[in-house]
Amino acid sequence: MHAGSLQLSATGAPAIDPLWRDQLGLLLESTGEGVFGIDLAGHCMFINRAAARLLGWEAGQVLGRNMHELTHHSHADGTHYPDVACPIFNAFRQGLPCRIDTEVFWRRDGGSFPVEYSSHPILDGRDVRGAVVTFVDITDRKRARDALQQANAELAEAKSALEHRVAERTRELTLALERQRELAAYSDQVREEERTRIAREVHDELGSLLVALRMDVNWLDKRLSEQAAGDTGDAQALRERMRSKCRNMGRLIENAVGNVGRIITDLRPTILDHQGLWAALEWQAGEFVRSSELLLDWAPDLAGQALPELPDRAAMAVFRIFQEMLSNVGRHAQATRVGVRIGLDGGVLRLSVQDNGRGAAAETFEAPTAYGVLGMRERARPFGGRIEIAAAPGQGCAVTLCMPLP
Repeated sequence: MHAGSLQLSATGAPAIDPLWRDQLGLLLESTGEGVFGIDLAGHCMFINRAAARLLGWEAGQVLGRNMHELTHHSHADGTHYPDVACPIFNAFRQGLPCRIDTEVFWRRDGGSFPVEYSSHPILDGRDVRGAVVTFVDITDRKRARDALQQANAELAEAKSALEHRVAERTRELTLALERQRELAAYSDQVREEERTRIAREVHDELGSLLVALRMDVNWLDKRLSEQAAGDTGDAQALRERMRSKCRNMGRLIENAVGNVGRIITDLRPTILDHQGLWAALEWQAGEFVRSSELLLDWAPDLAGQALPELPDRAAMAVFRIFQEMLSNVGRHAQATRVGVRIGLDGGVLRLSVQDNGRGAAAETFEAPTAYGVLGMRERARPFGGRIEIAAAPGQGCAVTLCMPLP
């Protein structure tokens, strides 16, 4: 090692063996960290070249000088830093080692740089002789940390903005969905009212006309039969043909009356108005099994409770949902038996249709194309109702309407 590689002050150098001194000098010079030692007055006793270079001095210019006044006299904002508050000096004043990464050292040119430094007391037995200080320039580290903090702040801000936009969009979609559901419920109401109006007009107008026409045809047939006694052969043959036409017209009118009745029932079952919802449900179940040739298990489970009458809109919703339940059995189940259960559970109506058909996987009923199930749920929603489905392949299917009663 060259004599000038490690600078020791003449007054502060401890009396050690030259070989050990050379080894110590090599050790201090081999590190990239700045290292210097100070005595109890804060004067520099030794300093390696890395420390001198970082501070902008030659090593010999620093020896013997007060290191706090030289490199640590001010905070980063330029305010005075008294040595009584200096953690470096506390290492030998109070015997307290420290490690600090929030302060700056000052260069010879008046500029500062952020440092991470540690200060440890130099002990001679139990006596403190000074302190050794190691430090590194953490400008790049601090710049990277600041950049990371800024990036995190920007990321947090972007995340907050995104969450705000997502929340706002969710609110908009929720509002749009509620409006769509309100519109759908209103459309159902208007459609049922229009069906009721058309059914009544068909019944009152067309039904009355068909009845009058049937009476007229019967009257004409009767008159023709009364005047047949005095007819000649040709006249009698003509009269018989006319009576045959009257009878054919009567049959056609009867068919028309039946078709009109069926159309009226499809539009608005008259039994719903005359006998109420519960009779209408039983009638609809009977009509379904007669047309589909299935066995019906009709088993209301009321435990002596009376079924209350529902408001017209709710009653119609229950009836239409029940129709859709039966229709799904007829279209998809391939069943031989269908069971209907009606019960009351804590003020909640439970109307269930169960079949012994081929069943289906549960996710089938949640598919976007399961329009029948979707329609039933949307009909039940305005009244606080819900649709429960229990199904499995090969084990049939049970669809239950749960609706709070008023």
